[in-house]
Amino acid sequence: MSGEPKLLDRVRAVMRQKHYSMRTEESYISWIKRFVYFHHLRHPEEMGAQEITAFLSALATEQNVSASTQNQALCALVFLYKQVLEREPGEFENIIRAQRPKRLPVVLTRDEVKQVLEKLSGVHWLMAMLLYGSGLRLRECLQLRVKDVDFGYLQITVRDGKGEKDRRTMLPKSV
Repeated sequence: MSGEPKLLDRVRAVMRQKHYSMRTEESYISWIKRFVYFHHLRHPEEMGAQEITAFLSALATEQNVSASTQNQALCALVFLYKQVLEREPGEFENIIRAQRPKRLPVVLTRDEVKQVLEKLSGVHWLMAMLLYGSGLRLRECLQLRVKDVDFGYLQITVRDGKGEKDRRTMLPKSV
């Protein structure tokens, strides 16, 4: 048995060295496993652009994944080849792309927002007000602590937000 670490251990090590989030690490590992299983347990070093194209096209045609899901799989495989295997994966030609839905976002009127908020109370009302009034993501709202709220300046400090970055946002006066 060789002393070289297994592929997924190498992926984890590189991702941690580059400070990727645990969620991204879990996602990329999952996509790499699915890629290997799709190609009947062939090692990625034996494969390249043709196999990546076949896998991504199958995601779109056979599994009907969304465009963002297909793109996440592509990012995971490009990371594997460029950062871990340290080689270019090659040119991706004729990938069947998942279609992005052409829909407008649903925007509630002020009256509709008011009606929704009137149905809430306590912690649920407070969370909804923070999500709506300050633009917090759900995860950011759930991780919020009293020490992160500056009532004097009406600001909220979001710690370890998306991309593990801190940022400030406004605290609505109505809260």
